[in-house]
Amino acid sequence: MSMSGHKPGGMHASRKPKDTKKTVQRILSYMKNYRGKLIAVFLLVIFSALAQVASTYFLKPLFNDYILPFVGKQNPDLSAFIRMLGLMAVVYAAGALATFAYNRLMITISTGTLFQIRSDLYSHMLKLPIRYFDSHTHGELMSRFTNDTDALRNMLSQSFVNIFSSFVNVLGVFIAMCILSPILTVVVVLMLVLMLFIIKNLGAKSGKYFREQQISVGKVNGYIEEMTEGQKVVKVFCHDQESRDGFDRLNEELFNASKGAHTFASMLRPIMGNLSYMHYSITAIVGAVLAISYGLDLGSLASFLQYTRSFSQPITMMSEQLNSVLMALAGAERIFEMMDEVPEIDEGTVTLVNAEYNVHGRLKEADHRTGIWAWKQSNDNGTIDYTQVKGDIRVNDVVFGYEENKTVLNNVTLYAKPGQKIAFVGSTGAGKTTITNLLNRFYDVPEGNILYDGIPINKIKKSDLRRSLSMVLQDTHLFTGTVMDNIRYGRLDATDDEVITAAKLANADSFIRHLPQGYDTLLTSDGTNLSQGQRQLLAIARAAVADPPVLILDEATSSIDTRTEALIEKGMDKLMEGRTVFVIAHRLSTVRNSNAILVLENGSIIERGDHDDLIRQAGKYFQLYTGMFELT
Repeated sequence: MSMSGHKPGGMHASRKPKDTKKTVQRILSYMKNYRGKLIAVFLLVIFSALAQVASTYFLKPLFNDYILPFVGKQNPDLSAFIRMLGLMAVVYAAGALATFAYNRLMITISTGTLFQIRSDLYSHMLKLPIRYFDSHTHGELMSRFTNDTDALRNMLSQSFVNIFSSFVNVLGVFIAMCILSPILTVVVVLMLVLMLFIIKNLGAKSGKYFREQQISVGKVNGYIEEMTEGQKVVKVFCHDQESRDGFDRLNEELFNASKGAHTFASMLRPIMGNLSYMHYSITAIVGAVLAISYGLDLGSLASFLQYTRSFSQPITMMSEQLNSVLMALAGAERIFEMMDEVPEIDEGTVTLVNAEYNVHGRLKEADHRTGIWAWKQSNDNGTIDYTQVKGDIRVNDVVFGYEENKTVLNNVTLYAKPGQKIAFVGSTGAGKTTITNLLNRFYDVPEGNILYDGIPINKIKKSDLRRSLSMVLQDTHLFTGTVMDNIRYGRLDATDDEVITAAKLANADSFIRHLPQGYDTLLTSDGTNLSQGQRQLLAIARAAVADPPVLILDEATSSIDTRTEALIEKGMDKLMEGRTVFVIAHRLSTVRNSNAILVLENGSIIERGDHDDLIRQAGKYFQLYTGMFELT
């Protein structure tokens, strides 16, 4: 469960893509539903670019056929000239309309594509095993949904179409230049080589800093998230200044990276702008020489000079968009890496169903809640067996470790008969919570086996296995929503009356009714407007409404004072009645009435018995209970 090697916020937030071709193919596969719109975008981009090229070419006939012949005439006929201007206006307007149309289409395509990517990413995340979340920080995972998808959105909606448009524009302008004057085109090519050399060097430097900037953004976001969640701890230990110093260090890294990135990026446009003016001047001088000495017509020169002004802009735009594309592809690669993570493997076939007894006293499946649960098993011969869920749990010779060559449980064997309350006590790290993780199949058992009503739990579908168990964790998590919604999270089809009954069972009803809107009070920020004890009472009520055959209480009363604990003890006894219950507790007073108490040490069970038996043995439990040895 170690998270070493992973930094808050995802330190690997940005880098060059490892496999650009494969990543682009994955992105295109998401865009296949928009194939018709993409074809329309390509055609509109080409039309828009060619319209811009054609409208500039109109300067040649305007000068040669109209403006120059009109020089010296007192009453020239302007009708043809006006028609030519009207035609130019139509071409310009058509190009502008095409630009508007393809931008609108790209918004639809990009937002729809990202919608599907986010949906698939979130759906896949829900299928990943707990082990994956144990080895990745929240900030690192959040960056997939925020920084990476934002970069991808920018590429799909802007960079992609801008690069293609610029390429078509440059190609069209270059062809038009070759037609107008091959000699002047050579001048353009020489200047283009110089521009590309500058773009390559400045682009490489800015690209390096842009990647560092994205990494720094991930660090800052992760740090802010961590400090916000731990604000009480920061204030309790008076670490405000240390927290500020840590933020300042990360913020300075972001500042330096951003400064470098935007310095070189900002240099690119003015340098290219000045080069374009220089280019224009050189072209004008050479063009004037050609016009005077070699018969180049003024219309061709005017069109060529206009093309010269518009030639460098799309090249600059392509270079500026390149870094965005690289970062977006790197972000997309990280998204697809998460999608390619192996989901939880579930080979179970046994399912949990509502059941009832027929007139012959045999179990049969029911289509409504009956209060009786059964395991449904399909046999090879086509028959179906039903086994009533009683909560008989057997753990046999289990060896387990979160990391290779580092076991947490060593040949653990235990049993819980239906309706028994089994308590685990022992020092931190002894393996208590690990046992409950294995019961839920958050992790699979490599050695040994666990039987649930005689059925190996790896044969039970994970969702059905977990539906038969209900857990109250030490760290209570409440969702944004009403109190009623948070309790109903235990069973979404529970009625309001069943929710209230569960709250009464957990002794939460009294404080809930004193809230501003009672059960309709809105909880936010993980229920920070409630005390820790109240939050834990809601967690107990959530488990109660689930009405499971097996209940796991992991330090469920650790945040409840002794007075509150005494108040809910009867309710808890009623909740545990008829169920198999596993209790993990440091407060030994909560486990006195357990049917069996298991003392764990270094991943092994060293004592088992009820409270009186273990006191008589005068072993580790006796030392813990009498205070001769403290739980640490």
